[in-house]
Amino acid sequence: MDTPIGSMTALITPFKNGKVDLEKYESLIKRQINAGVDVVSPCGTTGESATLTHKEHKECIEVAVATCKNTNVKVLAGAGSNATAEACELAKFAQEIGANAILSIAPYYNKPTQEGLYQHYKTIAQSVEIPFMLYNVPGRTAVDLLPETAIKLFDDVKNIYGIKEATGSLERATALMSQRENFLVFSGDDGIDFPMLVSGAKGIISVTSNLVPDLKVKLVNSVFNKDYETALKIHNDLYELNKVLFCESNPIPIKAAMYLSGLLDSLEFRLPLTKPSRETIDKLEKILKKYEVIK
Repeated sequence: MDTPIGSMTALITPFKNGKVDLEKYESLIKRQINAGVDVVSPCGTTGESATLTHKEHKECIEVAVATCKNTNVKVLAGAGSNATAEACELAKFAQEIGANAILSIAPYYNKPTQEGLYQHYKTIAQSVEIPFMLYNVPGRTAVDLLPETAIKLFDDVKNIYGIKEATGSLERATALMSQRENFLVFSGDDGIDFPMLVSGAKGIISVTSNLVPDLKVKLVNSVFNKDYETALKIHNDLYELNKVLFCESNPIPIKAAMYLSGLLDSLEFRLPLTKPSRETIDKLEKILKKYEVIK
């Protein structure tokens, strides 16, 4: 399988007058391509997928695939749901229109057992043939895909190739990487990208790279080229930005930062997400002065 690895951006979804702004979406993806990212990931948590209609979800994947066509950038399409059948439908659609791989968040709210998680993921992954990535983020889903369950899925389902690990735990990442050499782990937390990469992660799926994709690309490539000094400097330089971008629920701060930087024409969210507080805006304005955001 030609599996997506490297620098990946968890794309935000721009809205305009309550609707998805597909024209802006395309331009944001082109900016990612120009910055040299390896992969864009539409319709994940950062893309507010939980409040997109199925039609909007599919349109976003379509735009991503069309925009990345004839480039070296792959599309890791978000196809997750707390209803297994819905996730299968989205995954099949993404495969049909040319996505390179599927990223599927653990089912939120239902709180299934590990057996339920196993059956959920097995069913979705086997509904398609393209590479499939698990996505564990218990802080948002209230369920934790344990290492033994993830490894069993990798062993039993041929197109499951990796996991976006967003517990924030290096010990958890090691628990996964130490068991199977070919089971690829990806950093799902901007704040620990460097230690994850040097520990063996095969890439990052970043929120911060919506804003500064050039720096995230350089960070990943530096590690892959064993230039750890450069990579560590970038990682440390990004500390304040990574931190402030999670001072409220993602993607509230990242969209605000993009708006303040002129990358978004309007600052809109889908309820129940709301605009950031004045305090958060002040923090963002102060910290953004320290970074160059290339348009």
